[in-house]
Amino acid sequence: MKSFRYIMFSILLVAVSSVLSGCEKLLIFDPQGPVAKSQADLIIFSIIFMLVIVVVVFVLFGYIIWKYRETNRNKDYEPPHEHGSKLLEALWIGIPIVIVIALTIPTVITTYELEEIPEGYENVEPITIHVTSADWKWIFSYPEQDIETVNYFNIPAGVPVQFKMTSTGTMQSFWVPALGGQKYTMANMQTELYLLADRPGSYIGRNTSFNGEGYAHMEFEVEAQTQEDFDKWVSEVKATASDLTEEKHYEIIEPGLVGRMTFNGTHLEWIDHSESEYHNHGGESHDEHGSHSEEDTHENHEDHGDHGDHDNHDSH
Repeated sequence: MKSFRYIMFSILLVAVSSVLSGCEKLLIFDPQGPVAKSQADLIIFSIIFMLVIVVVVFVLFGYIIWKYRETNRNKDYEPPHEHGSKLLEALWIGIPIVIVIALTIPTVITTYELEEIPEGYENVEPITIHVTSADWKWIFSYPEQDIETVNYFNIPAGVPVQFKMTSTGTMQSFWVPALGGQKYTMANMQTELYLLADRPGSYIGRNTSFNGEGYAHMEFEVEAQTQEDFDKWVSEVKATASDLTEEKHYEIIEPGLVGRMTFNGTHLEWIDHSESEYHNHGGESHDEHGSHSEEDTHENHEDHGDHGDHDNHDSH
């Protein structure tokens, strides 16, 4: 019997070791920026706090089982009937309340802190990137630099990045695990998120909200560069990339998979993301988009004036 238990234990140990040998370090526990670091610290605190509770419960559970086990001496023992205890009732009501409060306070504090520019970088001017999710790709618009990318974006390391996010249709979720937590992109509204990369590096972002057959492929690349390399990249894009047109933009946001793309100009010059007409474009033909675009462009010329004024883009 002992040899059988030993064999089964050995098989289980080998199986577990084989499975775990293929595991990589979880990205959320390898933060590459202050936002991700704050969130990782909060997760670790919560895990340790809850593990302490679990250990205490199981130790007490084991102690009770051992102490009140049946033996030859007490097999006929019957415990007295308890008719209520104010002390016990106060304990099993009060302890859970204390636990919830202990978890809530750091969670709320950290959550509100992360809605602002990361601590220590308040004096660094952030760059703004407008994020537009579509089925099944990501569009990144740089209003200050007047360029746009699809399925990838570059940022300067050590500089806060303010993401202004929306969606052309279904709700999706923007997440770069190494840099911070996820936030939803939704049609007809804008959500904001601050992220920052401590040092140059390459990271992967993804959509975490299921949105159809192309969901599994809805990833994007993030390249954190030195400020000098970032400025060079912007200059190269402006010198070599083709101009973005309305027709091309509407072609991109049609449901489907596309590769990396880079353009001069942004769709923010003629698109108002608060317009339901844009978000619910569905399967309209490009000709129909074109007729809408001419009217929208004329209106935006009157409303916004010079397209070179990037401050107008912040209305995204």
